[in-house]
Amino acid sequence: MNCARCERENRLDAKFCDACGSRLSSGSNGSNGLSGITGPLDGIRVVDWTMWQFGPVSTMMLADLGAEVIKVESLDGDLGRQFNRVAGASSVLPGGINSYFECLNRQKKSIAIDLKNPKGLEVMCKLVAKSDVFVENFRNGVAERLGLGYDDLVKHNPMIVYGAATGYGAKGPDANKPAFALTGESRSGSLFWAGPDDGIPYSVGGMADQIAGIMLSYGVLGGLVARERLGFGQKVDASHLGSVMWLGGMRYGMALVTNNAPARTDRSMARNPLWNYYKCEDGKWIAFSMNQSDRYWPFICKAIDRTDLLEDERFGSMDSRTEYREELVAVLDEIFITRAREEWAELFTGNEDIIWERVQDVFDLPSDPQVIANNYIVDFDHPVVGPSKWLQTPLGYNKTPLSTRKMAPAHGENTEEILIETLGYTWDDITTLQNEGVIL
Repeated sequence: MNCARCERENRLDAKFCDACGSRLSSGSNGSNGLSGITGPLDGIRVVDWTMWQFGPVSTMMLADLGAEVIKVESLDGDLGRQFNRVAGASSVLPGGINSYFECLNRQKKSIAIDLKNPKGLEVMCKLVAKSDVFVENFRNGVAERLGLGYDDLVKHNPMIVYGAATGYGAKGPDANKPAFALTGESRSGSLFWAGPDDGIPYSVGGMADQIAGIMLSYGVLGGLVARERLGFGQKVDASHLGSVMWLGGMRYGMALVTNNAPARTDRSMARNPLWNYYKCEDGKWIAFSMNQSDRYWPFICKAIDRTDLLEDERFGSMDSRTEYREELVAVLDEIFITRAREEWAELFTGNEDIIWERVQDVFDLPSDPQVIANNYIVDFDHPVVGPSKWLQTPLGYNKTPLSTRKMAPAHGENTEEILIETLGYTWDDITTLQNEGVIL
């Protein structure tokens, strides 16, 4: 028998296994990987009706994993295409494109449709009928009003995995409340994670969109596994609020159980001075991550050639070092400022009794040998920008490795291709749809 995906797409030559639906292939793709396979999600089609960051992050991760992701945009396009500055930094690139949109929509195709037009809605529903996943990140109720809610789309594809991105979750009194990253971070308690304990909220840099996008892609993957194993599609939702709370992890777990949240502190008052960072002579910083301070204290004293500190009663135990932490941090500040960071690095490299690292910024990463070895940043010859570097989803598969195949699409770049090759429209149909303002 033929698998459901092949029957749905009329792709009976797609080489899927009759028994389990897996794609069949052999041979090699470089030193590892299977011939012709784009990644572990090769053969999965995703309809991406998202904008800004939360939704596009999730679908780009699916695209990085090899899925065919079709971004459905309005005739005006994703508003992220018009985002020219982020936190004061220009995102403008040559050719009228911007880095904000480009770095969130790599690997995708784009089709531009007027979904308020019945014929546009018909195109979308036909596309859903031939797809595996549908993802949207509009405020609760918007999709339903347009006829694109889960209950609407399962009529066209009962096996669809429907991913919904929300601000505050699918249920509850504020389920329909509008939200962006900062509102989710505010409500989740994350603005009190970092900075000095002065009662003032501190920004965490818009991380809600990124972690929520990661969570939504994780949820979609679970939905796909359930569909393959159990034989049904379903709706999965992820929110800013829930995702950032989950990111709190140990901090929130301890707080809820003990009613005592880990405190935030300024580095000069770090409760464990061996879990802290210090400025070096050249203005660069070095960090230490030694939680078992009684175990590591003798090693660090020896490594920095200050064994005299072992005789100081103020610093003789973890408890006493905590009590006199301000004094100890000041002592260590005076020590580390005497040498450039690379001099300290030479002393610590190869010493497994010291857990340390350079404090880097984003511009250090492209030359970091670990980043290079693991393909966390990839080189790509962008058709407009030219040779440039891009983040890749940081996952490694030895048989279906990830690859960066294309950059973000131009607005509506693949409209005709998708209508003709995927949905069976003719060029006459396309002319009619364009004349009626249904597509670009």
